[in-house]
Amino acid sequence: MTMSMSTALLTDHYELTMLQAALRSGAAHRRAVFEVFARHLPGGRRYGVVAGTGRVLDELERFRFGDEELTYLRERRVVDESTLAFLADYRFSGNIYGYREGELYFPASPIMIVEGTFAEAVLLETIALSILNHDCAIASAASRMVNAAGKRPLIEMGSRRTHESAAVASARAAYIAGFASTSNLMAGRVYGVPTAGTAAHAFTLLHDSERDAFEAQIASLGPETTLLVDTYDVAEAVRTAVDLAGPKLGAVRIDSGDLAAAAQEVREQLDALGAFNTRILVTSDLDEYAIAALAAAPVDGYGVGTSLVTGSGVPTAALVYKLVARETATGKLEAVAKRSVGKPSRGGRKEAYRLLDETGHCDTELITTGGLAPEGGIPLLHELVRDGEVVGGEPLSAARERHAKAVTTLPLDALHLGRGYAAIPTEFA
Repeated sequence: MTMSMSTALLTDHYELTMLQAALRSGAAHRRAVFEVFARHLPGGRRYGVVAGTGRVLDELERFRFGDEELTYLRERRVVDESTLAFLADYRFSGNIYGYREGELYFPASPIMIVEGTFAEAVLLETIALSILNHDCAIASAASRMVNAAGKRPLIEMGSRRTHESAAVASARAAYIAGFASTSNLMAGRVYGVPTAGTAAHAFTLLHDSERDAFEAQIASLGPETTLLVDTYDVAEAVRTAVDLAGPKLGAVRIDSGDLAAAAQEVREQLDALGAFNTRILVTSDLDEYAIAALAAAPVDGYGVGTSLVTGSGVPTAALVYKLVARETATGKLEAVAKRSVGKPSRGGRKEAYRLLDETGHCDTELITTGGLAPEGGIPLLHELVRDGEVVGGEPLSAARERHAKAVTTLPLDALHLGRGYAAIPTEFA
């Protein structure tokens, strides 16, 4: 979400204390390579969806320590004066490579690589992870919902269930993964996500009768509007809706009860009243499992809120930002890796390729450190930032199209909603 202030303090305290100590030791200006990856896909997911890269690039351009930020750090003695002097002139001048938004990823996929001095690159850890962990989690959940919905459209409507800025980011991530629209107007303004919305139960309750409420909405928005029909009695509301709007009534929305049974009854009633083209939209705490359960019901679209903005129970993508290579005292770039129990990392600057089988479906995620591209491998890392300048920006529509195409390359079992292993193996060469 676009804000006017600097993003530099969207940073953990220890990034700055590491910087101070590295400046003192003389290691701060050594070349370093950091990598963003997930050791596993949380929640038994079978694939992940890259989202948030564009937001990282936006925030990078505003990652500056101005007078207000420096005064705050000085007054609270977070770092010393020599470190403050470094921060006053801070500009990331390195290179960033990454998977494009909308692309799929799997365990150990290096979805973002940051190259620069240690001092420049270490400061980006928190903001990169906070954005990517959130947006990848939302997009991954949204993709499962889109697959469960088939060709039926989904509207994102979770703004009232999360932080106001997270709501905007969620709408953006959901749109990348295939949602048709959002209820959030800021997402429409900032990112161009299509917006939609009509009325809540409060609008019906405001009026002296349901008929009065429907008349007012139709007079204002036209007969193609969507009328909420479960405030009182659904069958009576449908009769009133068709009586007032006629067969041109756009849609009715059901927000409670047994949605499958209610949708069947409403469809039969609409057809009997001649409203054959009136659509049925359903809401009410939907997630990918509830959407899949409604596959056989006469439903024309879904509205998803809480489950979407919370990642459908998996609110983080479990991504980490780790140093994988650093310059030695002699000027050589060498691989480094953690050996921590349960939290190991693989050292070295990497390249990533997607291998497809003879049918065009994903077969292997191949990660290399040797620099040789495998025959037929699809390169996944693209230049995003060159010498500190963003060069990899793209319209949101490109990410959306990329994801729609990428999903068609998944093995069929990758679309199963049950917990399981990653859809394809990750191999290292």
